[in-house]
Amino acid sequence: MKPFLDKDFLLSTPTAEKLYHEYAERMPILDYHCHINPQEIAENKQFDNIAEVWLGGDHYKWRQMRSNGVDERYITGNASPKEKFQKWAETLEKAIGNPLYHWSHLELRRYFGYEGVLNGGTAEEVWNLCNKKLRSPEMSVRGLIQMSCVTLLCTTDDPVDDLHWHQVIKADDTFNVKVLPAWRPDKAMNLEADSYPEYLKQLSLVSSVAIEDFASLKEALCRRMDYFAENGCSVSDHGLSYVYYTPSSEEDVNDILIKRLNGREVTSEEQLKFKTAFMQFAAKEYHRRSWVMQIHFGCKRNNNTLMFRRLGSDTGYDCIDNYAPAAATADFLNSLIETDQLPRTILYSLNPNDNAYIGSLIGCFQDSSAAGKLQQGSAWWFNDHKQGMTEQMTSLANLGLLGNFLGMLTDSRSFLSYTRHEYFRRILCEMIGSWVENGEYPEDYKALEKIIKGISYNNAIRYFSFPLKEM
Repeated sequence: MKPFLDKDFLLSTPTAEKLYHEYAERMPILDYHCHINPQEIAENKQFDNIAEVWLGGDHYKWRQMRSNGVDERYITGNASPKEKFQKWAETLEKAIGNPLYHWSHLELRRYFGYEGVLNGGTAEEVWNLCNKKLRSPEMSVRGLIQMSCVTLLCTTDDPVDDLHWHQVIKADDTFNVKVLPAWRPDKAMNLEADSYPEYLKQLSLVSSVAIEDFASLKEALCRRMDYFAENGCSVSDHGLSYVYYTPSSEEDVNDILIKRLNGREVTSEEQLKFKTAFMQFAAKEYHRRSWVMQIHFGCKRNNNTLMFRRLGSDTGYDCIDNYAPAAATADFLNSLIETDQLPRTILYSLNPNDNAYIGSLIGCFQDSSAAGKLQQGSAWWFNDHKQGMTEQMTSLANLGLLGNFLGMLTDSRSFLSYTRHEYFRRILCEMIGSWVENGEYPEDYKALEKIIKGISYNNAIRYFSFPLKEM
């Protein structure tokens, strides 16, 4: 029997062990999509306790605590941090098979040196150990990032953001990790939202463009893209229900936006027409600017109306959606390729049933402008566990070129989440190692090193054209 979480955790063959320990383990981290707060990096925040790091805003953990019957007072309510941590520890011991069990213990070992097991009985011991360590200067936000060997990270930023904290970080030569903004214009597209007219007023103000129609909306967004580019942005991200394709005339789209600006409701069909036009405009701008377009889809959000009214969004009430029409995605991409305006694009679906359709679809739009111009993104959110990662990479290998895969992203609000890259790399090496052991790929370590290092780090540098050196 293997010990829990030993040095060969998740590695079951000599080849897997060699691939991980000699190649993957030594690679730095390039986090091209996350949700951490740049202000906390700029101010080099020091956390007061482990509950603040682990439970503040982590809806992965909140969901499991609710599944364990924990009262909301101990999750998002007014219980003390220590009480909340105790409830999490009591929940974790039941999370066998859940990636949170592995992630939590990896974080305890890598950042806090705790070799034991967290449960209800050890919670006090772990609480005291972690809080003592968190008081040390090297456990500040910047210290944690540097301890994780991160070279560059991209935050998630709205077009109206002033990017002040990014500018503060860039001006500080004592911190050598690049922190770049990423463009997330969902609020500018979602015209059905009650807050949409008020949002456009903010966008008008920061862009100095009076938004009165679709043309002026596009002008305002272009000005903000210019500003983001001046601050180092070259990556966009969209959170969609699915990829839309309901084409319409510019005149119709303009009328739909004016209708909404005048305070009238728009129909579902009108929403699809507007969003299709919005995404086409955005994609063409990304192509012109050599930006990468990321599209995350397949999520049905805010399903518990009672709790949404109480807590708002991103609090643990989202689920996988099983509606993502492949034909619409193909037609949307084709509408861009027709005029040679398709940017480098990464598609992520929250539904694992979409793996094969994405893997087959991206092969229709590859060309010589970039190796793997169209990418299937890594297993995301409800899929970033051992089985989900293995299924996503196996499907991609079956239908495309796994060797060009961009690998893992953190997609987290926590500064301790970088152990997810270790988790991913161990799973990657176990999978490829098993293929070599089974005679499905030659024992060619020169080729294998290139593949493992590429997926772990180097491919993303090339794909995004980030100013970093390959390893």
